[in-house]
Amino acid sequence: MTPVELSRTVLRAVRSAVDQGQLKVSVPERAVVTAPGPGGCGDYATTIALQLARPAGQPPLRVAEILSGHLLRADGVQDVVVTGPGFINLRLVPQVSASASAALVSDVLRQGSRYGYVDRLTGPRPSLRLHAAREVRALVVMDCLARILRSQGVLVTVGTDGSVGCDGSVGTDGSVSSGASGRGPGPQPGLVRLQPVPAPGDPSSLGQDAARWALLHPAPHDRPRLGGEHLVQRESNPLFRVRYAHARTRALSRNAADLGFHAEPGDIHPGIDANGDTDLTDLVGHLAAHPRVLATAARHHDPSRLARHLVAVADALTPVLPTVLPRGAEKPSAAHRARLALVEAAGAVLAGGLSLLGIDAPDHL
Repeated sequence: MTPVELSRTVLRAVRSAVDQGQLKVSVPERAVVTAPGPGGCGDYATTIALQLARPAGQPPLRVAEILSGHLLRADGVQDVVVTGPGFINLRLVPQVSASASAALVSDVLRQGSRYGYVDRLTGPRPSLRLHAAREVRALVVMDCLARILRSQGVLVTVGTDGSVGCDGSVGTDGSVSSGASGRGPGPQPGLVRLQPVPAPGDPSSLGQDAARWALLHPAPHDRPRLGGEHLVQRESNPLFRVRYAHARTRALSRNAADLGFHAEPGDIHPGIDANGDTDLTDLVGHLAAHPRVLATAARHHDPSRLARHLVAVADALTPVLPTVLPRGAEKPSAAHRARLALVEAAGAVLAGGLSLLGIDAPDHL
């Protein structure tokens, strides 16, 4: 994505926030994007939140938070971090060369659902204590964050209401499976207090998978919705898109086996038109970004970054699926085997990510 394209993406985020009533401003004609300044991060930064704060009648940080949610859903944007008084820092989806894509796919398939995990550390293993109130969203966020941190090699203990337990897990009803050590949540080295915006009600009627998604997909500072939209089997439901995409990868593997060919990493592009090339490249970029997404979610104590990443992977995967199997009398080629390997790698990322969220990844849906 070029700076000009990113500028248009920022303006679309402003327009989307205005259309949804989150900001009451005139959409500017131009959004300046530059290299991040001191204290910034990522590939580019923009001061659009500072520019809009006064006409919007809101603090720059609040404007930046609103726009961040829209930018995180934009194609080509991998991560968004707000720094300083309201600078929006953007990291773009990496572009992986054709020569590197086969090696990446091989690496993902070798590691499977553990792709992105940190199994070897060069120094002492870090440790953290997570503490949350006995409120359903705080407990679910704590459980998910503990999984993500452990995937990054961190030793984690969890605690609620003055107790710390080892390797605990929680259900959507807020129950904690681990025992308590009796230590209180006072000042302690490595203690992280989790205080997401509480759930507006009891999510248990949604069932475990949809309830966890409803609590984890929004950013911690956003109020979660607990309506039936999380249960509909439609494209409007991000959870459905993620789980359906995973199920399709498993179905394609079965169908390919029936046709007598299997996945083999290689050149994914031959025989696909230009638009197909773009779709394939986007998916490869999202797979390459997965380890960094896990590390960022762990560092910022924010499981929603992983949830949104899985939606991006699923959306990039969908247009690739029809290119995998031969059509009509076409014979399976090396390109078909390579695309099947890419799809299976995406399925592994989706399955591993859903597992870290505590959500089932079904083979049939």
